[in-house]
Amino acid sequence: MSHFSVRFDRREGPPEAPVRVLAPSGELDAHTAPDFEAALQACLDGGDARLVVDGAGLDYVSSAGLGVFMAFVEPARTAGGDLKIAALPDRVFEVFDLLGFPTVFDMAPTVEAAVAAFDAR
Repeated sequence: MSHFSVRFDRREGPPEAPVRVLAPSGELDAHTAPDFEAALQACLDGGDARLVVDGAGLDYVSSAGLGVFMAFVEPARTAGGDLKIAALPDRVFEVFDLLGFPTVFDMAPTVEAAVAAFDAR
């Protein structure tokens, strides 16, 4: 069984629109993708649409994990926010880059840069 967990954090922003940071760690694959999906859905259900995924703790992302990112970018944007990806390890970023994710998602080198990008619009 794959090791996976998601930690949540809330960052400063306008009081009406804080940024929720999700920090998954371990292997995001077919077995763990439902946990990540549930975490993202809980954020949206709770009214948090400004989302940053801190990918620094990810060891591996399969196509099932990539699918979760794709499934939640539009709902986040429709709700007035966005889904940004930050701090991916090089080996994980290579997969995202190969599949064209940087053309769909804002990708940042750090969580702080991703959070700041919400207010740079």
